[in-house]
Amino acid sequence: MIKIALVDDHVILRKSLAVLIGMLKDFEVVIEAGNGEDFIEQLKTKPLPEIALLDITMPVMDGVETAKWIKQHHPHIKVVALSMIKNDLVVIRMLKNGARGYILKDCEPEELREALHQVNERGYYYNELITPKMKARGSKPDDDSPLRVMMNEKELAFLRWACTDKTYKEIADEMGVSARTVDGYRDALFQKLDVTTRVGLAIYAIKNNIVLL
Repeated sequence: MIKIALVDDHVILRKSLAVLIGMLKDFEVVIEAGNGEDFIEQLKTKPLPEIALLDITMPVMDGVETAKWIKQHHPHIKVVALSMIKNDLVVIRMLKNGARGYILKDCEPEELREALHQVNERGYYYNELITPKMKARGSKPDDDSPLRVMMNEKELAFLRWACTDKTYKEIADEMGVSARTVDGYRDALFQKLDVTTRVGLAIYAIKNNIVLL
């Protein structure tokens, strides 16, 4: 059985998810925690999970900090974010802290099942929320590498800034160019990297070690 940890401060949702996961073949919930600190404390006495489903917004220790802690102390635990937040910057922040997938709380049970199976078997789950283009690549390594995709220095600099919490306007200010010029860098990289979202840019940069985590 594949061991799952549920970390969410909403008790009813957490317990409902535990029941649902218990109905899925091959999975069992071994930890239910209300925040990251509670999760860390339970790790001292309970079995180590193979997958941790983390909410983002929690008291005491939120999902971003919990993912970061897991990455540092138990990198073998695969993190999947489970949230109502669709903001690109939040998704990127979780991916940079080691999340292997990001699904919404209002998803269908079938998507949750698929996400758990893919994260367990392939190491990650990329759904439409993250980027439709990269989902199509499945579990195969990227055919492109930083050496094969021709980027000029400005595009490469923009790609690194795109992996931060800054807005496009703030990136333009940092680079000393206009917002329209930044839009041009973004659109050029969308075409070159065959992605359609800022999250897709971040995934490419992370997987190809263009940004340091």
